[in-house]
Amino acid sequence: MPVSERIYLDNAATSWPKPETVYDAVTHYLRHIGASAGRSAYREAVDAERIVDDTRRHVARLVGAADANSIIFTSNGTDGLNLALYGVLRPGDHVVTSVVEHNSMLRPLAELRKRQNVDVSYIRTDGSGLIEPDDVRAAIRPNTRLIALAHASNVTGAILPLAEIGLIAREHGVLSLVDAAQTLGHLPVDVARLHVDLLAGSGHKGLLGPLGTGILYIRPGVENDLASLRQGGTGTQSDEELQPDRPPEKYEVGNLNVPALAGLRAGAEYLNKQGIKARRQHELRVTDHLLGQLGQVDGVTLFGPRQAEQRVAVLSLNVVGSSPQEVATMLDCTYRIQVRAGLHCAPRMHRCLGTFDTGGTVRLSWGAFTTDEQIAAAVEAIREIAAQNAVPH
Repeated sequence: MPVSERIYLDNAATSWPKPETVYDAVTHYLRHIGASAGRSAYREAVDAERIVDDTRRHVARLVGAADANSIIFTSNGTDGLNLALYGVLRPGDHVVTSVVEHNSMLRPLAELRKRQNVDVSYIRTDGSGLIEPDDVRAAIRPNTRLIALAHASNVTGAILPLAEIGLIAREHGVLSLVDAAQTLGHLPVDVARLHVDLLAGSGHKGLLGPLGTGILYIRPGVENDLASLRQGGTGTQSDEELQPDRPPEKYEVGNLNVPALAGLRAGAEYLNKQGIKARRQHELRVTDHLLGQLGQVDGVTLFGPRQAEQRVAVLSLNVVGSSPQEVATMLDCTYRIQVRAGLHCAPRMHRCLGTFDTGGTVRLSWGAFTTDEQIAAAVEAIREIAAQNAVPH
């Protein structure tokens, strides 16, 4: 069943395609504005500043933040996590995290363990990517400063019970950090309902913006516990020797990536108009269909929760007789279907699944513009690969 249309199922890495308004916004800025934000008072500089302010407001609305200035722009989700981890943790602190995490969480914590003697506990999963809040509670110590968890696994798609865990953190006077790279723009995210102190996410994934964009939400008051990692020009309080001590200027140093933020504004505006709930329903329907169809294919192993409601728009699988990399290559070369194969920067999750030594899994991830026809083509292609592998050679 070879096809010629490009079928993109790697939205967990970067969303594509984007709304037309995203492309238009980036082009308009580059061609007609081109000025730095917050540095001058002429018309185009004011327009650039307005783009930044509008983007902040749209993103704040998407995460339920009451104060737009609690949204800090970063270069990506990893940058936001680094700011949170290095800004909060001190020598001798203890952190509770999980085996679900992406390397954007795991590697900074490993470096902090080496540099500053930060102790880290890793909560295990039930094998599907889910974790128990009581396990988090049991891991808390007198020197625990932070609970740092992904909102959803980028391997299994499993959604973690962060509202319950956030309450546990509050009860124990511990800060909470959420990696929302796989949920922002896909799920209704409310920082108050999740009881979250810090929330990092990518702009180029579910928020439909360009690469080079990310955010860190800082609950008002937490900036007093969060050191700035970089200092420099902000365009404000230029007579002062020290960095401003209030967000966003405390953390946003130098020129912002305004053309990319123009695209992020358009993506966030699109989501606010279309509604996250409508997108969630579309992605749930696709998830349910894939679980039902691929779950019946001999030789195909699915990973993660079996209920669509427990997942984001991610499905990992393996096909008996072929490595994940071989399956991904066949999907690309024969069917023009683009997926991701490997460990997905989540080695501890793959060790838990038992897929680490065999090269990980094949990951399908769909988005706002994935069609039923594209999903049907992917199902048929995987069926054909599994059937070919089952034929004796």
